[in-house]
Parts: sequence; structure tokens; C-alpha cells
Amino acid sequence: MTGSSPFKSADAGNRPSGGAESMPDPWGVRRAENLLTSLEGVLSARVVTTPLAGSGLAPKQIVRNIESALLAHLGLKVDHRKISIAQTADVKPIEALERGAVRDQALRRAVLFEDCRITSSERSQHVVVSVSLSLQGATETGREEVLDSPRSRLEGAARATAGVLEKMVERYSLVVDGVKLVEALDRSVVFVVVRGVGGRQSRVMTGTAEVTEGAERATVCAVLDATNRWVEARRAS
Repeated sequence: MTGSSPFKSADAGNRPSGGAESMPDPWGVRRAENLLTSLEGVLSARVVTTPLAGSGLAPKQIVRNIESALLAHLGLKVDHRKISIAQTADVKPIEALERGAVRDQALRRAVLFEDCRITSSERSQHVVVSVSLSLQGATETGREEVLDSPRSRLEGAARATAGVLEKMVERYSLVVDGVKLVEALDRSVVFVVVRGVGGRQSRVMTGTAEVTEGAERATVCAVLDATNRWVEARRAS
């Protein structure tokens, strides 16, 4: 007499027999199921690799939904204590996480750059520089008419930006002390010096921005870089 083994033979389950069994099993799902069903007392086993229940509902609510659906559609009354819920973590692709982080960071900034345009003026050899900024969904636009030259365009973009910011902080003024296009380390960078004035207080601020889509747009970004914290503090007060 030989002793009985707690395992049943799993050879039959491991042999491909056509259909689904003959399909590739790179993750070893069927082998795991065959192993589990070879255990004594196990009649059936299924390994599920896809999420069963998301985290949108509480487990108790999911159980009640399952119990009600089985009774309503199939006439099956199942004891809710026999229903188990397997929840999975809400895992998002890294691209979605990065986009979410960028969006959250943008929303934390009060003043956002919207647009910068150069249009012709009625005056000969002059252009109009228009800068649009938004604050909590409301857009403000400032305009400066300047001589049609590279240096004047940069100064006009800086002054137009400062003018819009003045509307947003009201009782304070912004004065553009200087704008310069600098060539350094094989890059073109706009450097600005802006002075914030309020009452008897005056603060000098500097900002920079690399030229990627035009020097005028970079000038707007440089002014925002210089004044971001200053504007936030004045708005909060």
C-alpha cells in the first residue's frame, strides 16, 4: 500500500489540447491555475490579472450592487457575506502623472501668460505691442506703441506686461528700468530689470527668459519671472 499524496496529477492540465490551452502563456497564468487545481480539495481555480474593482466605490457598496444585480437579473439570492471584493491600486501611466503635475503647478501660479502680438500702427515706422495675461480666468491686455526696432519692441513688450500687472495689484506700480538681449553659452536670453513701487517702498527685481518663440514673448516671460513673487505678495495683502 502506498500513501496518498495531497496533490493530484497536473500533467493533463499542462498538456496543450488545442483551443485556449494551446495559446502562449507568457505570464504563467494557466500554469498557476493548473497548479492550484492539482491541490487536494480544490475543484476550480482562476487567476485574474486585470483589475476587478476600482477604488471609486466603497467595498460594501460594490457588494450590495453585486447582490442586487444577481437577484434582479438571474433570480439568484446570494449571501452578501460570501461575496469578496478584490481592490487594486489606482495606478496611472507616468505620462498622466507628469501632465497632472504640470497642470497643478500652472494652477498654483496666479498670473499666466496668454499672448504677445505685434501689429502695425497708424503712425509710420511704429508698431503696437499687445500683451495678454490672465488671472483666475479673467484676461487683461496691455498695449504699447513703439518705434519699429528690435530694442524698442522689447521695451514695449516689457512696459505692456508691467501695465497689465499694475491693473492686477492696483495700489502698486511697476517701472521697467531696462531690457537687454544677451547672447551667452550659445543661447539668446532676455534680461530685465523691473522696479516695484508702493508708497515709500521700492524694490528692484530681475528676471530672465530664454528666447525660444521670439524675443518679445521671452521679454514677457522675463518680466513675469522677475515679478511673480512680488505680485503674489501684493495680491495677498
